[in-house]
Amino acid sequence: MSRDQPAPCPALRVGFVLAPRFTLTAFAGFIDAIRLASDEMDRSGRVDCHWDVLGAEGQPIESSCGVLVQPTGILGDAAHFDYVVVVGGLMHGGQRVPAGTHGFLQAAAKLGVPLIGLCTGSFILARAGLLDGYDICVSWLHHEEFASEFPDLHARSDTLFVIDRDRMTCAGGTSVVHLAAQVIEQHLGRARALKSLRIMIEEEPLPTSAWQPEHVVTRQSQDALVRRAMLLIEQGLAGEPALGEIARRLGIGARQLERRFASDVGVTPRDYRSRLRLSRADWMIRHTDRSMTAIALECGFSDNAHLARTYRARFATSPSRARQSRQSPQPG
Repeated sequence: MSRDQPAPCPALRVGFVLAPRFTLTAFAGFIDAIRLASDEMDRSGRVDCHWDVLGAEGQPIESSCGVLVQPTGILGDAAHFDYVVVVGGLMHGGQRVPAGTHGFLQAAAKLGVPLIGLCTGSFILARAGLLDGYDICVSWLHHEEFASEFPDLHARSDTLFVIDRDRMTCAGGTSVVHLAAQVIEQHLGRARALKSLRIMIEEEPLPTSAWQPEHVVTRQSQDALVRRAMLLIEQGLAGEPALGEIARRLGIGARQLERRFASDVGVTPRDYRSRLRLSRADWMIRHTDRSMTAIALECGFSDNAHLARTYRARFATSPSRARQSRQSPQPG
């Protein structure tokens, strides 16, 4: 257990389960929000909140950036917590969790303890069979990967986070502080939630409907309908839904969508999709270790050769050379 003694009856008790190579921003953002809510100003005392990092005793957990975090508790009785928060890790090479993790999470679910998945924590909860029948939020970066592994689950990447009954999932990054604010407000009141965000230089808590931006924005949109069309295009690059189908989902005709797209962002929907497809491939080439074939298929190219031809025509270099350079050109 932690050296710090918790308050006798803390209003909020949180247990953290960290995947190997977990994303430090997601963990730090959530735990810092409850730390700031727990005491006056930023004194960091465990007055109204208590938290533990759960894991094997004496075995530190390595984050994605190499920083080690020492567990303060074991994967024991989840009934000690009001929430169990699962912080996912890097996906490259597979995301393996220590033995007993799934069993602990399943036991927590049976006890009615709400489960929270931060970043790729949603993958861990899904593999434990704990997201069936729930709405799920995943990052744009892993949307296609999640949909491929869990085709029967309903995942979305157009919002920062999703709260569905006793399951909460979020995209990661700074969105975690706004999900934490929702939890804090429920247990400690809105004033505490606002206090945490203000100290962290954030505005008021964002709602679940807050838009999750695409990693590469080739055009800024002011038209809400065009923005929704962009999200549908972004989420379906690999499957390439027909633009007529996108227009139908939005309740307008294809020609009207073309006109509004051109008026708002200066390009057609087809041009936007082509540029976004190449921009996403470029980002993945330079920032991930995924194979060129996997990148090509995920970004909507027919094969590796198709990606290589298109990439060379735009950037005057090959994808393999671009990966070696690790300096991203910006498509116009």
